[in-house]
Amino acid sequence: MAERLDIVVVTGEYPPAIGGVGDYTRQLARALIAKGHWISVLCPASTEHEPEPDEPTIISSGPAWNWQTLRRALRIAQGLAPTLVHIQYQTGAYGMHPAINLLPELLRRLPSRPWIVVTAHDLRLPYLFPKADLLRTWLTRRLFEAADAVIVTNEADERRLRGREPADRRLFSPRAGIRPPVYRIPIGSNIPLAPPADFDRAAWRAQQGLAPDDVLVGYFGLLSRTKGVLELVQALATLPSRFKLLIIGGAAPLPDDERYAAEVQSCIAAHGLSERVKITGPCSEAEVSGWLMATDLVALPFHDGASFRRGSLLAALAHGVPVVTTTPAARLDPPLVGDVHALLVSPSQAVELRTALERVAADAALRERLAVEGPALAAKFSWPDIAAHHETVYHTLVTVGSTGGSRTHGESGASKGAELRQ
Repeated sequence: MAERLDIVVVTGEYPPAIGGVGDYTRQLARALIAKGHWISVLCPASTEHEPEPDEPTIISSGPAWNWQTLRRALRIAQGLAPTLVHIQYQTGAYGMHPAINLLPELLRRLPSRPWIVVTAHDLRLPYLFPKADLLRTWLTRRLFEAADAVIVTNEADERRLRGREPADRRLFSPRAGIRPPVYRIPIGSNIPLAPPADFDRAAWRAQQGLAPDDVLVGYFGLLSRTKGVLELVQALATLPSRFKLLIIGGAAPLPDDERYAAEVQSCIAAHGLSERVKITGPCSEAEVSGWLMATDLVALPFHDGASFRRGSLLAALAHGVPVVTTTPAARLDPPLVGDVHALLVSPSQAVELRTALERVAADAALRERLAVEGPALAAKFSWPDIAAHHETVYHTLVTVGSTGGSRTHGESGASKGAELRQ
């Protein structure tokens, strides 16, 4: 086995809080622990605790990310003296606050500074105030340039960080690329195929008042404008009453998400669909797995097209549920083949979405094919493989080094964790 590493993972969200980045972080932490590494997670948490078997130690960063949280993160890093700090970066997960963007540069100044890795889950710029594009870009560049290595989850983001994509004022778009090495490592399903021990599909459906011939369409994820939930409700309104919609999760953590959720609720009410739509709210991993298995198909009509950076898409595929989603905006590797892995429709087209839902519900052969080929595709994104790719990045830094300079090892994070939580 490779050298054991002490790693602090910094994230703006973590279960039980709802969010794809948090779910990803938990799965990655578990996979790295299985390979023998010691992992602690610094995240907004109401309680701190020593790790349960196969789980990381949780250290609270405070209720929300801000300047005070930044100081606390530095104090924790100095006390734990980990081999490496790995930041899971998505502006929305940090409430669009820019403090996280300065963490790598400040970590470099510690007497025994760790190696620093940043995973960019997307390249959206943080919000500061109107007409602050230059400052937003400057802050984001500081985040990446101060890291020793940067990880992206898809080819489009890799090309953008290497300066090979046209400028987009919504995204960090460096003209000449960034200095640190960029690695592409895909994500995996953020929900294991593990429903509650007493799960019985027929019983779960019966508890929801579903008749045997009802078609339960599932949607998994947050309610946000890029997810196409409004179009999904509009499509449902034109389908026969035996079609029902189950929104698994559905939390709205940001102000714009809350406004969008209100629009979705208004649309449900306007079409008289309250009896045909259920929103579960926050769920455990096991409950999400159970709900996915209880559906007849899952609809994920992303406005920006299907992508393997979407943990909800990989989770639906892994659960063997027929999937209707939108045509990818860019080439995917491996490809997502229409009518084989999923049924593909155009974004923002409620009529086309309705036709696709009807087709899947009526075509048993299509459902069987999607239910077989979907999990086969998702299996190519296994967490042991993803963890192994991360190990390669980590050990390249530790054994070969980078332009970030040297560091010295202090006590292990495991031995100092209790002291920092006092």
